[in-house]
Amino acid sequence: MRALSLFSAAAGLALVLAASPAMAECDVLAFEVNDYGKEGPTRDALALLDKHIVATMAKRNVKDYRVGEKNVKCELFLDFIVFDEHTCTAHANVCWGKDIKKIKATPKATTAKATPSTKASSPKAAEKK
Repeated sequence: MRALSLFSAAAGLALVLAASPAMAECDVLAFEVNDYGKEGPTRDALALLDKHIVATMAKRNVKDYRVGEKNVKCELFLDFIVFDEHTCTAHANVCWGKDIKKIKATPKATTAKATPSTKASSPKAAEKK
């Protein structure tokens, strides 16, 4: 009986340690947004995924990590004649520690920040001049 309880305790401890997110070197993080239209929730899901990744890695005390390709999947939630509503889920693989090389380093996207030349080329910016 004592051997059975020791075995159960050891098996339980092994299960807890194996399932611990701190032990994992890669994880899939996701963020879901539900809103009107399709472009808005897609854009918001990607932006909020970035914030979620930063917050999750800070919570896990991970300073050096890589984010893989981000994907967004949208499904129609409500379809009315005048408007529609979509649920969009953005997800990405995130690796750190010894598995950081599983994800290739990607150059930062230059489209994320607006440059002065792109601001001036918009029609609204031209009207203000």
